[in-house]
Amino acid sequence: MISYNANDVKMPAIPKRATTAWLRKVAAGYGRKIGDVGYVFCSDSKILEVNRQYLGHDYYTDIITFDYDEGNTIHGDIFISLDTVKSNSEQYHTPYDQELHRVIVHGILHLCGINDKGPGERAIMEAAENQALSMLSKP
Repeated sequence: MISYNANDVKMPAIPKRATTAWLRKVAAGYGRKIGDVGYVFCSDSKILEVNRQYLGHDYYTDIITFDYDEGNTIHGDIFISLDTVKSNSEQYHTPYDQELHRVIVHGILHLCGINDKGPGERAIMEAAENQALSMLSKP
């Protein structure tokens, strides 16, 4: 089950059923099933608090993914800063909804085992994001 929650921000207007179906399809492409995944949409101040408290990092970010996977079943908590998503969409000249969906799927891709910190990993993640976004049905 995928849950969508907002903490100190307004819940983004995403079609939850369609988004969940899309994320299940993306995960299946990696041979994974979705178990319990919780999205928490929040502000920059909240994500900074989470980053400091749980990861010991003193900086803002667009997403933090906590991985509780068991075998081929995905479990995790995904914090997304809507403030950073908005500033990234402006910086990269992409529509806000597209940037939001990119970050939403980014968390699932992490839970599928794709990393983005090591040499060459960022390009692999970007390709996976682009592939996943191409699977997103437009309303």
